Amino acid sequence: MVSAEKRRRQLAAEKQRRRLARHEAARRRTRIRNAVLAAVLVVAVGSTAVWASVAAFGGGEERRDDAAEATPTPTRGPDPCDKPAPGKPNGKQWDKEPKMSIDTEADHTMVLETTCGDITINLDTDKAPRTVNSFHFLAGQKYFDHTRCHRMTDGGLSVLQCGDPTGTGQGTPGYSIPDENLKDKRIADGVYPAGTVAMANTYNAQTGQGRDSGGSQFFLVYEDSTLPADYTPFGTVAEGEAGMDVLKKIADAGVYPVPEIQATAPNATVVINKATVTAG
Repeated sequence: MVSAEKRRRQLAAEKQRRRLARHEAARRRTRIRNAVLAAVLVVAVGSTAVWASVAAFGGGEERRDDAAEATPTPTRGPDPCDKPAPGKPNGKQWDKEPKMSIDTEADHTMVLETTCGDITINLDTDKAPRTVNSFHFLAGQKYFDHTRCHRMTDGGLSVLQCGDPTGTGQGTPGYSIPDENLKDKRIADGVYPAGTVAMANTYNAQTGQGRDSGGSQFFLVYEDSTLPADYTPFGTVAEGEAGMDVLKKIADAGVYPVPEIQATAPNATVVINKATVTAG
């Protein structure tokens, strides 16, 4: 006859095995969800597949704490930002990439004057010269002025995506630029560190198509995010109140689902009132 103490140990061991199995299953779901959410970083092409995939991993009957952590529910919070300045995006278009006009040996800084505060970005001119040159051109043309940051993700993939005058995820300046700096040591381990600024694109890892397809859309990483090295890193958000503090304030306000853009959007009203790129 099994003693009460032995039975107690058996039940405890079985409970531990079940807990570990649930934990491993949650980890698998998290990896799958992050792979799906990485598709948010592409320029949308009008399909509903991305949103359907994200929604498929957003719920279910699982009610355990570890599963809830693996599939966080979009939240709404108070808007911490001011009203946008008067004006609308100009939506200009160009047939080809602008000619190189910047001094590639000089340091460049981009400042996004947003409704939530200024975000200063130190640009990697030497590592991504054509990307920085394009942003210098677009900012000079006031292309980013009055544009809303239309996407934000959380729960493993923590990014804010901006740079689309249409706010739909489909906007481009009419031209594309090549991928650059994909061998940067900072992203070699498949993690884009918090503060990284990188390009969105239409690259599809399954088909190998869509390289060199960056346009105007870019994303700012507010927490370390697991991503393949497929997105040109071209800058770093400054620390403090003119950089990461603003980005974290936006992130803390949460996200909400927007089926129209097949993703989630920031609850904060993040509008770029003005963007400038300067040397020195």
